[in-house]
Amino acid sequence: MYWIPILAIGSYLLFSDTDEKKDNKKKRKRNNKKMANCNGLILNYSNNLNISKKKKNKLKDSKDFLRGKIRDYFKKHHPDYIPEFYIQGSYKMKTTILTKDNECDLDDGVYFKRDIGVTGTTLQKWVKKALKDITSIPTEHRKKCVRVRYKAEYHIDFPIYYFPDDSEYPLLAVKDEDLQESDPKELVEWYNWEKDKEGQLNRIVRYLKGWGDNKRNKMPNGLAMTILVAENIQYNDRDDIALKKTLIKIQKTLDENFECIVPATPYDDLFEDYDSIRMNNFLDNLDSFVDDATEAVENESNQIKASRLWRKHLGDKFPLGQDVDMDAKEASLRKTSKTILSGSAYSQKDGSISDNSSGVKNKTHTNFGG
Repeated sequence: MYWIPILAIGSYLLFSDTDEKKDNKKKRKRNNKKMANCNGLILNYSNNLNISKKKKNKLKDSKDFLRGKIRDYFKKHHPDYIPEFYIQGSYKMKTTILTKDNECDLDDGVYFKRDIGVTGTTLQKWVKKALKDITSIPTEHRKKCVRVRYKAEYHIDFPIYYFPDDSEYPLLAVKDEDLQESDPKELVEWYNWEKDKEGQLNRIVRYLKGWGDNKRNKMPNGLAMTILVAENIQYNDRDDIALKKTLIKIQKTLDENFECIVPATPYDDLFEDYDSIRMNNFLDNLDSFVDDATEAVENESNQIKASRLWRKHLGDKFPLGQDVDMDAKEASLRKTSKTILSGSAYSQKDGSISDNSSGVKNKTHTNFGG
């Protein structure tokens, strides 16, 4: 009467063992599946974000011209205020991108190394006067800078600072508010310390800035994207894999604590003023990007289909792939290379090379490239 429970237990163990083997087999099959390699495409995307040499030269010439206007204005109207300049932000970090509108920007800090005199707002107004009627678009007096916009080209922002001898940090002028400690040089030094020799951090930062530009709708600004990437970067030999893993790490970090602290004076939280709508818009876009990046890297074997997943988030600057299984194509090329190097290659009538002896025997080749 006791053999039934024993048989039941034995059957349970038998089926459990079988199920486990099936699961392991499925995992091996999934892990062995060839995925679409989009690394070449994403590197081309990086190139498509670059600013042309012609536009860079125009941007530099405009910057020099505007500096001259500011110097001349203060020399004539406020000679006890002597402006000095320091390029800061993404241009200094080499993470500037060309937007989908084919525009770019530059931040050029204006420093007055003297005791505090007029208010920061007045100082901003003076700089605005110095740059009045420079272009057909009116010069803007923004909260933390004065902006000069060149139509369909670029814009240049001039944040303005007092830097008294007794102050440890520069004091940023903020429209209709008190001066604020802010040290853009400290931020650039932090970022340069974080950078890798291969430049992958720069590229991943630019990918996320391109994503933000493509989505817009109050996505995080370039500084926030830069900090999120630098503090969550997951390096890999392939940029598409590095981007996917970095997005997942950022997602996990923000799920735990939704903040983005500037790692330099004044150490403020760039997400502090986000309302629930803006926060959820960003997190929803991030979740969607993570899902599609994971699908493209881990599950999609066809390159054109994988590239379309990337383009949903990065836009038309991300190139379309080929309608082929790139890993299978690479395996075929390696097989052909092996056939040639082994001396067993034959050229066929259709121009292909194989080990089929019905073709014309090829001479033995040596791979001098290693």
